[in-house]
Amino acid sequence: MDIHLIDGTYELFRYFFGAPSHITSEGREVGAVRAVANSMLTMVEQGATHVGIATDHVITSFRNELYEGYKDGSDLDPVILGQFTLLEDVLEAIGFTIFPMVEHEADDGLGAAAHKAIKNSQVQQVIICTPDKDLGQCLTPDERIIQYDRRKQERITYETVIEKFGVSPESIPDYLGLVGDTADGFPGLKGWGAKSTSTLLAHYHHIEQIPNDHTEWEPQVRSAEKLSYTLNDDYDLALLFKLIATIDYEAQTFETVDELKWEGPQDNFSGILERIDAERLIEKATRLAQR
Repeated sequence: MDIHLIDGTYELFRYFFGAPSHITSEGREVGAVRAVANSMLTMVEQGATHVGIATDHVITSFRNELYEGYKDGSDLDPVILGQFTLLEDVLEAIGFTIFPMVEHEADDGLGAAAHKAIKNSQVQQVIICTPDKDLGQCLTPDERIIQYDRRKQERITYETVIEKFGVSPESIPDYLGLVGDTADGFPGLKGWGAKSTSTLLAHYHHIEQIPNDHTEWEPQVRSAEKLSYTLNDDYDLALLFKLIATIDYEAQTFETVDELKWEGPQDNFSGILERIDAERLIEKATRLAQR
């Protein structure tokens, strides 16, 4: 079997900006939720059997305690925030298994679920459906865990990560720790760009293995890159940013992969979908459950 793991938060944002608005008679915006639900059912229609969806039940996580500047959702449009919980309710109603993250983030849920699922010998491949570069660290050389960008319809593999970033997936947390990730709210180290970082990590692999003093770097690395700042200036900060960028595989997701099998909507699903004016989704979910 193949396991499809979906970043529910990413999908909600994608459709919030890409799908038509829909406001119910109660004055609630539900366009993105309707679009995500339809997209998930389409995956089943196209052959997906085991699907897990990770969501950010709340915006903050343990990372906010580690670094004050980490994303906290304060800049988010209240209209999309108002659809977070609704998305979980709708997806559960139509029969999908949800991993709502509270202390962790959706990325942690995806990574933890992938590494748990792949331990099952019946699982042939895990497809993490998100383009997020953070998840690159979860990919395996044998392609039993890959990413898939549903919007661009592109596979992202272990080799793809190396081609794009110049480092192996195992070094992605180190790479982000040095370069930073503005989307997540941490800047990286001053003077460290993508090229210099990939050059060093391709050789040393991890921050902890890079000599603090650049005069101790291997000759081929020292001659290739001239950095105005060295790790010695902000070593602890680099390790902090690396920790922030590291997927926590201990996030709670599921007990067995059997829980991820889509077996049709719950008994009460039509009432929930009627609240978002989704009669067509009621018909679609019913039809797929009867196949």
